[in-house]
Amino acid sequence: MEKPVTSEVSRGTEKPKSSEMRPGPGFMIRRSFKRPDEALLNRFRQFESTDISDMLNRMYTLGGEIHNLVNDEPLVGPALTVKCFPGDNLMVHKALDLAQPGDIMVIDASQSDTAAVIGDLVANKARHRGIAGFIIDGLIRDLPGVIECGLPVYAKGVTPFGPLHRGPGEINYPISTGGIVVQPGDILAADPSGVVVIPQWAAEDVLRRLEVNREQLAAYVASVKRGVFSNEWVDKQLAADGCLFDD
Repeated sequence: MEKPVTSEVSRGTEKPKSSEMRPGPGFMIRRSFKRPDEALLNRFRQFESTDISDMLNRMYTLGGEIHNLVNDEPLVGPALTVKCFPGDNLMVHKALDLAQPGDIMVIDASQSDTAAVIGDLVANKARHRGIAGFIIDGLIRDLPGVIECGLPVYAKGVTPFGPLHRGPGEINYPISTGGIVVQPGDILAADPSGVVVIPQWAAEDVLRRLEVNREQLAAYVASVKRGVFSNEWVDKQLAADGCLFDD
């Protein structure tokens, strides 16, 4: 007697449903977001990242491992946010189609420390689309070609290990980069000292405080450079905190 034919499904070899892509969280694209005015961005370009960080109570500065791998060019602009699946950069390629001139592509590589998320080809495509630069919580590849392209690229490091292009991922939703939450449209200010995130809702207030403080800070820096300063404030602080001196 012949044995009954057993289907692949009945043998338990059907592809698990848990491995399929699903629309929704983790696989979403928002085509547009509110960008700050260019006049506002130009006002931020007058200040260094250190001064901006101070005015944000030092709470919105990215981890120091994210630094410019290409040049010393400062970078100020609105965040176009991208969240990649570890080892994948499909959403980076799609974000090139959604970017507007002046945008900074901010990439959350989902803590991947193996595969790069951009290389020289993505950098050159971005330059032709008018993207101002990249800030990446992750790695890049093709460093000589990226340097030749000339766009500022802030990232953790370099690897020859390339990404896949399968997804999932997200574009223009909140991400985590360098330990800081970045919303699409937030303002990024980066220079050789590091990277600061200015929440868009707080931008005007931060600018007002920067502008009020500018002359006082400049005068203090100039006096220190001349050697004219006092550390009396240090003793006052130590006394206020009850520091014990032992001779």
